[in-house]
Amino acid sequence: MPVEMAVWKLGPKPEPVQLSGLDQESTLENALKADLSIVDPDLMLLATQVQTDHGKRIDILAMDRQGDLVILELKRDKTPREVVTQALDYAAWIKTLSAEKIEEIYTAAHPGADLPTGFAEAFGTPEQYPEAINLRQRMIIVASSLDAITERIVAYLSEFGVPVNAVFFRAFKQGDTEYLARTWLIDPNTAERRAESKVDTGLSKAPWNGIDYYVSFGEDQWRHWEDARAYGFVSAGKGKWYSDSLKKLKPGDRISVHIPQQGYVGVGEVTATAAPAREAQLTVDGHDRAFKDLSFKAETMHDEQDDDQCEWVVGVKWLQTVPASQAYWEKGLFANQNSACKLRSTVTLEAMRRKFSKAFSNDV
Repeated sequence: MPVEMAVWKLGPKPEPVQLSGLDQESTLENALKADLSIVDPDLMLLATQVQTDHGKRIDILAMDRQGDLVILELKRDKTPREVVTQALDYAAWIKTLSAEKIEEIYTAAHPGADLPTGFAEAFGTPEQYPEAINLRQRMIIVASSLDAITERIVAYLSEFGVPVNAVFFRAFKQGDTEYLARTWLIDPNTAERRAESKVDTGLSKAPWNGIDYYVSFGEDQWRHWEDARAYGFVSAGKGKWYSDSLKKLKPGDRISVHIPQQGYVGVGEVTATAAPAREAQLTVDGHDRAFKDLSFKAETMHDEQDDDQCEWVVGVKWLQTVPASQAYWEKGLFANQNSACKLRSTVTLEAMRRKFSKAFSNDV
């Protein structure tokens, strides 16, 4: 079960922030329609109230960066049986949808727009529209609270590889300002790993091991690998498509870093989530340092642009690195333009274990 969240404002004496609650599920639904990144930064809205062939309506249908479809079903006043069975029924239906039908659903909800263009606007580049979409489906039950029966059902299905999860949102208020807090029933990485362990191996994507990520470090006038090695970070910016994927990294994730056109240069463990360069903090030689106060070989790292264009920084504890001049590459290894994505390539992981053996020494 998720842990109840409480918030205090720090001061001479901690002051509790009042829990305002979400009185109407429509408040939560409107927030999701406005910005699906509050659930997952890798989601774009396809349509709301999508009518199925069985006369039912999906609350929110989304697509992720890989082209997989995601159902977001609001709990509202549904019984445990209704909310879970509806989500499963919807997933069974969307699994049958062709690429053409999915594009029709998107166009109907966004008159005059087409899905590839919408994908480019959501994720930042037209070149990354997936060659194949809807290879997988996920279900997310969204609620301000959830009864114990539904929690047990969702947890049980997840244990057996069904791609379902639940996310809770609670509202807090201080003066005229309201805050929204999010809690997952099951850690999203755990839920995905369980689901992928049951996936038909005929799919083009290999299962993910739940820990390893690929990071593309674009070494150019904007950033320098020796800066990243010295201070313990990776970064990306100059557009949402580049920075948004970094925001999925969390402490404890292991990253294999690749410099485009050169090769792999290091493996590290994430220590801090992504933050704008002007706000980021790093641990350097055992001391907390503000990123903006450090000196760099790349002079443009002190970035004061708005959040969509500025450099975003992720703190890293390096496990093993090499200079860019010794970058490791061989034919068949994984490479991608995404700043960060799940590393599923078993060939690449096996090669990294050989080349950067110290970084993988604790693997079972």
